Amino acid sequence: MIEIRRKEGESVNAFLYRFTRKIQHAGLVKEAKKRRFHSRSVNKHARRTSALYRLAKRRNIERLRKLGKIKAR
Repeated sequence: MIEIRRKEGESVNAFLYRFTRKIQHAGLVKEAKKRRFHSRSVNKHARRTSALYRLAKRRNIERLRKLGKIKAR
């Protein structure tokens, strides 16, 4: 946590400038932007269902390649 106190006789603009520089140097802006769109982790059931779907899709593509219905890469 960053704590900044206004110096005696310091203007508001100077204080604000000093504050923003401290925040930037501490990396808080970058961290906040990184966490802004953080999504929740997917539960075990959804991961498993997704993996099974991908596996079935991959097997179907392989089958179609063997039959010659789609071209190999």
